Amino acid sequence: MLNVTALCTEYRGQNGAVVKAAQDVTFHVAEGKFFTLLGPSGCGKTTTLRSIAGLEKPVAGEIVVGDRTVYSCTRGVFLPPNERNFGMVFQSYAIWPHMNVFRNVSFPLEVRRNKPSQAEIRERVMRVLAAVALDHLAEREATKLSGGQQQRLALARALVMEPKLLLLDEPLSNLDAKLREKMRFELKRMQDTFRLTTIYVTHDQSEALALSDEIAVMNEGRIVQMATPRDIYERPRTKFVADFIGTTNFLDGAVLGRDPSAPYWDVRTSVGVLKVKSDHALNVSDEIAVSVRPEDVHLSETAPDDSRYNCLTGIVDQAVFLGEYLDLKVRLGEHEMLARAHPGLRAHAGARIHLRLDPDKCIAVAP
Repeated sequence: MLNVTALCTEYRGQNGAVVKAAQDVTFHVAEGKFFTLLGPSGCGKTTTLRSIAGLEKPVAGEIVVGDRTVYSCTRGVFLPPNERNFGMVFQSYAIWPHMNVFRNVSFPLEVRRNKPSQAEIRERVMRVLAAVALDHLAEREATKLSGGQQQRLALARALVMEPKLLLLDEPLSNLDAKLREKMRFELKRMQDTFRLTTIYVTHDQSEALALSDEIAVMNEGRIVQMATPRDIYERPRTKFVADFIGTTNFLDGAVLGRDPSAPYWDVRTSVGVLKVKSDHALNVSDEIAVSVRPEDVHLSETAPDDSRYNCLTGIVDQAVFLGEYLDLKVRLGEHEMLARAHPGLRAHAGARIHLRLDPDKCIAVAP
């Protein structure tokens, strides 16, 4: 559906220096899928989205939607935004304050080149307002809507154009935490209902994991990893990705070699030799980092029966009861490890505790 190939977009900063906002960005999004560009501020995700929308003109690459090229540097193609038929929702929503709810949604249809009939406009507007649960507020002034309602209104205005592509630039960031969580479900429901191919920009890892079919993590203008949410979380390739997505423990180490009896690598770390998993080949003496999520640190007050792999002993520094689980900091010599455990664990500060790290959850990442 959407093919972005070797996209590069630059602009000049305040001091006149060239800022390479997007560099060699390449990805494919299948029809009806929800694709997220995720990364910290300044990583190039919004620039990439604006380049797809036609709001920025790249300096290299190609953007193809279906069988239509909307941008090609080599062929000299650049379709203006109004000819691309994409829906876009910004962080600010950009609601027209002098119009009521109905007119906010109908206006894009009324000013388009091939204007539908008034009957068709009304039918399409009311259909999308019903989809976002605003049909009963059609006559209300747009400025008298709540934040969540304004967000849904902005979505309705994009959907009424029946776009080939829906582009969303951090549309939930202005909502409070509870409403943001509710709107995630609403947004995913609407995307599934309309089978919209969607490109979503966010710096919020939870949003990306909850909504996406596929995630591209960006840093310094480049895509550093692209995969399903589960693979991004469970199989990060670099220390940056592992650290940006959720919470993790890092243990720096050196590769000793491959375990001939198991699909693991032996790595010397500050807490001892660990068996770790790697999706790519390693070399002896390679300097790597081992990523272990807190929920994958298994704790017990007695020594585990199976002590073959990655069994350690430490001292509890802190134990914080959070209802559904315990968050702990465990001291292993000079290293402190975060762990998440069932609240039934009766560990307390100063207690001796046994740790077992599943080798399949100890992931070798580039430092």
